[in-house]
Amino acid sequence: MNPSVSPQIPTLFQSVLRGLACKCPRCGEGKLFAGFLALRPRCAACGLDYTFIDTGDGPAIFIIMLAGAIVVACALIVEVKFQPPFWLHAVLWLPLILVTTLLPLRSMKSLLIALQFHHKAAPGRLIEREPK
Repeated sequence: MNPSVSPQIPTLFQSVLRGLACKCPRCGEGKLFAGFLALRPRCAACGLDYTFIDTGDGPAIFIIMLAGAIVVACALIVEVKFQPPFWLHAVLWLPLILVTTLLPLRSMKSLLIALQFHHKAAPGRLIEREPK
C-alpha cells in the first residue's frame, strides 16, 4: 500500500469527483478500468480489491433514461416545427443517441462504483428475529 495514500473514507464530494474521473474510489489515484467497461482486478496505487463492485445494469438504465428524454424531446420539437421526412430523423437522431449513451456510460459506471464504496453498500441481508 502506498504510504502517502490516506485510508480514510472520502467525503461525498470527493467520491463524486473520483467517480467522474474514473479513478479508484478509495485513493483517487489508481485507474478503475482496464478496458472500456472492464474493471481492473485491484487498484495499482492503494491495492483496493475491486471484487466488491457490482453495479449491475444501473449505469445503463440511468443513461437510457437520460438519453431517451433528450433524444425524444429533440425529435418531437423538430417534428412539430419542421415535419422532416423519416429518413432525416434517422440521420439526425442516430448520432445523438450514440453520443448520449456511449460517452457518459463509463463515467456513470465509475460514479456508481464510487458511491457504492462511499456508502459501504452491500447485498441485502435478512435479520434473524425471534418468532412472535
